[in-house]
Order: sequence, then structure tokens, then C-alpha cells
Amino acid sequence: MFVVIAAPLAQADPAAAARALLGLRARFDGDYPLAPDAADSGDVRALTPSPRAALETVLHLARARQWRVGLGIGAVRTPLPATMRDASGSGVVAAHDALGAAARRASRCAIRGEGTSPVEPLEPLLDLLLAHRERWSEQGWQLHDLLEAGRTAAGGTQAGGTQADAAQTLGITPQAVSKRARAAGLRVDAEARTALTQLLGAALSAALSSAALNSATRSSAALRPSA
Repeated sequence: MFVVIAAPLAQADPAAAARALLGLRARFDGDYPLAPDAADSGDVRALTPSPRAALETVLHLARARQWRVGLGIGAVRTPLPATMRDASGSGVVAAHDALGAAARRASRCAIRGEGTSPVEPLEPLLDLLLAHRERWSEQGWQLHDLLEAGRTAAGGTQAGGTQADAAQTLGITPQAVSKRARAAGLRVDAEARTALTQLLGAALSAALSSAALNSATRSSAALRPSA
């Protein structure tokens, strides 16, 4: 499971958690087995089995520039509780560790995993993606959001919103849309997200395999007769 915990920065306003939860539920509600919630401290918490939803959750929170974000990769105890506040397991521990590490990173985002989960290469790739988005103009974000809305409506497929649709919505020519997309590097962004999603999926598989191996080792040790 992927667990995301976001803590407000010093300059975050009191309504930030409510806005973040509304945004997350509107975009990714079907990907969360438990509803994202906010702690009394203002921390926002979410979990998902989907690497795509995990990455998009981190990117959604990072975009507001009001959060430090930790992404944990690992097992979550089942059956799941009724609320996020009662969720437990190594994935939750990893998310808390990542949140602490995020405070020391320029991107304010960090990733931690269970056992041998290969998360080390993921953080600099996430940093590059976030840095790429930092240079987007308002028009670049507007086009990105239109294309993503079309993709979501199409069930998350790459054939979602088209530039032609965006041109019609924006009231500009397809050529102008194409120029805006190139300036923002939207194709590179989409390809980078696809690659990171695949790497996150591999990291989760490694984390769960490590957890299963550790559990089997402990069981074997418990059954072994004492000398």
C-alpha cells in the first residue's frame, strides 16, 4: 500500500486541509479504500494501492506549495479500519519517516519504503518532475488541467483529453495549444509520470515481498524447537 501524509508548512492557512481533502476526493476518490482525512494537527492523510493515484496525490499536494509531503511504501494492516487515523503497519511508519525527511529536502517531498523496497532512485526523479513543474506558467497549468480532466473522464487512459478538445474549450487554435504544450513540456511530464508510476509499482512489490519473507522467517523461528 502507498500511504501519503502531508504536514502544513508554517505559512499554510487554516483552511488548507479542507481544500486539500476536497481536491483529493474530487480527483481520486475511487482510488482510496479509506477516505482521506485530516488530523487535529492539520496533517492530511491518504492511502491507496494504486501507484498512479499515489504519485498524483503527492503532485496534487506539492502543487499548492503549502505542504511537506511524505510517501510511504509498505504493508498496511488488514482488515482496514474505518478511518485513516486508525490505519497501522509498516507503510504508515514509512510515511511518517518520509514526512520527517521531507523537512530536510528542498522539494519538501520524500519517499521511504519497507525493507529492501528500492526507493533510493525515486526521490531525485520526483524532484526533477517537481522542478519541471515549477516553471509552468498559468497557461501551462490551465492546459495541463484540461488534458488531465479529459484523461480522468476517459478512465485514466492515455487517450483522454486531446489538444483539439482543449483548443475548443480555450477558444484558441490547435496550433496555439500545441505551442503552449511544448513550452510547458507536457509530453515530457506525462512520460515522466508514467515511468515513476511503474517504478513505484515495482517498489511496492519489493516491499510486500520483503514483508512476506520477514513474516515467514519469524513464523519459522517461532515453530523451531528450542535446544
